[in-house]
Amino acid sequence: MPEIIKKLEMRKITKKFPGVLACNNIDIHINSGEIVALLGENGAGKTTLMNVLFGLYQPEHGEIFLNEKKVVINSPRKAFAYGIGMVHQHFMLVPNLTVLENIALGFTSNKIFKLELNKVRTKIDEVSKEYGLSVNPDAYIWQLSVGEQQRVELIKVLCLGANLLILDEPTAALTPQETDELIGLLKIMAKKDRSIIFISHKLNEVKAVSDRVCVLRNGSLVYEGTTPEHSVSTLAEKMAGREISMPTLKEKSHATSPILEIKNVFAKGSMGTMALDGFTLTVNRGEIVGIAGVSGNGQKELADVINGINHIESGQILLNDEDITNKAPQKIINKGMGYIPEDRMHEGTIPSFSVKENIIMKDYNHPPLSKNTFLQNKIIENYSSELINNFDIKCPDNKTSCASLSGGNVQKVILARELSRKPKMLIASYPIRGLDIGAAEYVHEQLLEARSENIGVLLISEELDELLDICDRIAVIYEGKTLDILDRDIDTKSKLGLLMAGIKDEKKVI
Repeated sequence: MPEIIKKLEMRKITKKFPGVLACNNIDIHINSGEIVALLGENGAGKTTLMNVLFGLYQPEHGEIFLNEKKVVINSPRKAFAYGIGMVHQHFMLVPNLTVLENIALGFTSNKIFKLELNKVRTKIDEVSKEYGLSVNPDAYIWQLSVGEQQRVELIKVLCLGANLLILDEPTAALTPQETDELIGLLKIMAKKDRSIIFISHKLNEVKAVSDRVCVLRNGSLVYEGTTPEHSVSTLAEKMAGREISMPTLKEKSHATSPILEIKNVFAKGSMGTMALDGFTLTVNRGEIVGIAGVSGNGQKELADVINGINHIESGQILLNDEDITNKAPQKIINKGMGYIPEDRMHEGTIPSFSVKENIIMKDYNHPPLSKNTFLQNKIIENYSSELINNFDIKCPDNKTSCASLSGGNVQKVILARELSRKPKMLIASYPIRGLDIGAAEYVHEQLLEARSENIGVLLISEELDELLDICDRIAVIYEGKTLDILDRDIDTKSKLGLLMAGIKDEKKVI
């Protein structure tokens, strides 16, 4: 087992990429049993710095010290040998392997060409009991929810002996209940002398869990201090370098002309069960309608059937009075549908493609971007550069691959593509998930601007503050049904929370 890490120091860490100084002479430290939050806007250098600590990147300059001894960490295996484990924002699990097999991949074995699965099963059982992390070792990863997959990642790093954990956006895709469970677990780990570096954009969670904060901006450490001395708003200001004010809906919509009508839709999910069970909803031109619900109640299936990705068993979907039920995605796009998907890296963009290529992805075969089947390169160059400027996408140039951009800038690429097409209807699925508060502010401004241009917007989110800030109406989805539709002016967060739990009558709550 690795030596207990009593103190970690990163001194003068500098990491460069072509055209980008990602980390610039950064000094941070963490002690045993401490939870340190690493804050910063998308692209500030947080993940890059942690990838250096985990051995995925090698710095141009700087040194790492463990318990006052200088060490060289040139691979993740070396990091684990020193007791450092990392849970990435995008989980590193093989979907078609079991939990047991995924965890076994990290173990070294004395037997050639054979995994010692019984030994790994025993270790999983020990860790699960110690930290209350229940998991089925024989379940396939693809069968697990996001929260369960994260539990597997945590068990994996603990089984491999990590006593310093790096958690990169650990709550980005979790439900509020799963988030509370994780925060409780991290506090238990800290009491057992585990050290935790916690990267998050959710400042309420940072306040709830961390002892200290380190704030990065443009690759440099700009602030370090104790968490209790700061409010959420002052932490947001230190991250962005300016005062942040999340936009809110000012005037009530008087829209009455339907643009999207979903009528009694039934559809199956990936497990073969009925995910949408008679779902019904109407969205009008020039209004934002929110979909509130605990993850797994049919939100993904709803977005998929509207956009033609999944078929429905029965029911009808109308866009601008035209039937788009079970039409091909391209036909629905051509009818005026815009889509900001939940998974921005695999559904919203092609990571290996450039920013320019991702921006023109839906219209590359239409004038003026093409003529007689030939791409008009000069027009495409000017068009993409203009959108990069208009949407404030931070990248060296339009040839930069989306894989190298921060989450906030990838989301801006998707916004630029979808909104520049002037859709009649826009589906926005978790549009600020994993984004810093400055990027979230920008996304909300764009959605409100779309509303003012008479575009109908369907906003799917689990963030009640987000829904209450910018939605005209909020529909609650529960077990694939429309449980209720609320007017934001008269309904409270507590009522929404009860409805999301499936409780429609408050009198039934004991």
